[in-house]
Amino acid sequence: MSSSLKNELSTSDFEVDSRELRCHWRVRIVNAVHSIRVAMTLLALAAGIVVLGLSTDTLAVYNVTHLPVDYMLPLWPQNFDVRPTNALVAGSAIVTAMNAVSLLASKTQSVRGRPMIHSSVSIVVPVTGFIASLIAVVMFFAINTSATDETFQSWVCRWKTVPMSTRPHFGTLCKESQAALALAVLLVPLELIILATAGFQVILEKKAGTVARSRGSPTLS
Repeated sequence: MSSSLKNELSTSDFEVDSRELRCHWRVRIVNAVHSIRVAMTLLALAAGIVVLGLSTDTLAVYNVTHLPVDYMLPLWPQNFDVRPTNALVAGSAIVTAMNAVSLLASKTQSVRGRPMIHSSVSIVVPVTGFIASLIAVVMFFAINTSATDETFQSWVCRWKTVPMSTRPHFGTLCKESQAALALAVLLVPLELIILATAGFQVILEKKAGTVARSRGSPTLS
């Protein structure tokens, strides 16, 4: 075998190895981005569950302790607006459901093996979660700033220092309401970051998948 032919074969082998290394590097990057997205989705799911639990508990306490207007000493005012709390319940329920679906899809090989379905779920879920959390937070602050109607948080936090031996325990309800609102506000940028990460992952998967199919390299898992 001539030296020129040996050099050509060596160069060809080097180019193939270089392409394989780049392909495997892309796959590793995709898997790393996927792991980051799953971790943030899990965090959003946990936050959604906490917001849902706290908001539902505060509403349950209100429903149990709410008295008709003909009582001499009602615990809650007549001009009471529970829409901000209802908004947190609805928004967190949607966020919880969507992120649960996203995690299930990310762990199911039959879904991950279908790029179109997996990409659609990865994008639709954070978009829905972002919109739901944003609407809930905007509605909460918009109604909570009313100068005429009392909201759940404004009322219980106003009387949080009043000692109570039985429900509704305004101090506890104030802390629960504030914690639920803080987590709901946190969900807005978190869902936006998840959306950006999902979009980046979709782009990387398309590039890595194209190279893998053209070179016969291992597919993403």
